[in-house]
Amino acid sequence: MTLRSLLILPCLFGLPYLAAAADPAILKSEFIYDTGPYPQIHATTIVETPTGLVSAWFGGTRERDPDVGIWVSRFVDGKWTTSVEVANGIQHTLSDGTVVRHPTWNPVLFQPKDGPLMLFYKAGPTPQTWWGMLTVSNDGGKTWEQPRRLPEGILGPVKNKPVQLPDGSILCPTSEESPEKDPKEKKDVWTAHFERTRDFGKTWERTKPLHDGMQIQAIQPSILFLGGDKLLALGRSRQEKVFEIRSDDGGKTWGEMSLGTLPNNNSGTDAVTLKDGTHLIIYNHIGGTPGKWGGKRTPLNISASKDGRTWQAALVMESAPGEYSYPSIIQTSDGLVHVTYTWKRQKVKHVVIDPSKLTLRGFVDGQWPE
Repeated sequence: MTLRSLLILPCLFGLPYLAAAADPAILKSEFIYDTGPYPQIHATTIVETPTGLVSAWFGGTRERDPDVGIWVSRFVDGKWTTSVEVANGIQHTLSDGTVVRHPTWNPVLFQPKDGPLMLFYKAGPTPQTWWGMLTVSNDGGKTWEQPRRLPEGILGPVKNKPVQLPDGSILCPTSEESPEKDPKEKKDVWTAHFERTRDFGKTWERTKPLHDGMQIQAIQPSILFLGGDKLLALGRSRQEKVFEIRSDDGGKTWGEMSLGTLPNNNSGTDAVTLKDGTHLIIYNHIGGTPGKWGGKRTPLNISASKDGRTWQAALVMESAPGEYSYPSIIQTSDGLVHVTYTWKRQKVKHVVIDPSKLTLRGFVDGQWPE
């Protein structure tokens, strides 16, 4: 039975699932679990492996608490398995029995064409002091090797999935959050950069920061394919717009960073290039709130573009009050699009979309069309 059949059958036969929105492009909408052993979750990721879908997130008391670990669930026989903690921030035990443990953050799953399933994540007290970690699975996420720390100066993908380039190398979109360097500016320095591995994480190369991190404070890029060696990276900023930066040589060098036309509320986005060349971005179509850390994390939207420059409204995922954030988006081998995201910090939402059924509409003065 195909993955598409397993995903759609529960809808056809009335098995428990969340009713999809009226939009015909949404084939299925569900929670990956009903209740979990953690009060809060955040930062979901999803990937297709040769044996099926795998999703991960971080869960614990609250973000930044030391009990926050990395949890994984697999889609098996038409349903999601009970989540299992596969990594945590335990460092060592002191002589008095005290366990030294840090929170973990932002898991990112990636399945190379010829390699093990990779799970990147961060460990450490804060985003300013965390470090990169990697564990791999050779059986589609059933079991995982002992996690290992990435080399000094290498973080791995900081929120969104890597891409595998034609030469087989894996290009990871990443970023750093540093404390403010100029107290007069009262700005933290947020810089994006890229890291590349040619041997599934054994050795690494990294670019320099792509910008000064103050004029545009940008983190958490996603990578899109524009054709040939041309790439577009875009993502979160503190300037109320999605940032953009382009490469003409497969990510070796990058142009000047700029702010695009889509709004950003200082919250995570994700994007993917489909097989037909269409680009999709999932994000909150709302700007920031003056004087606040960011804007509301609702609504959650998908927009589409043919050229990576002009975007059209495609789908409203969530519009009710609450937090719908830190999404992950992929296209599976059957052509369907899968999305996971934080649902009110309580659950992981999984949505299946038929991209051929998306109805695209233009924005009106930057506003989402009615």
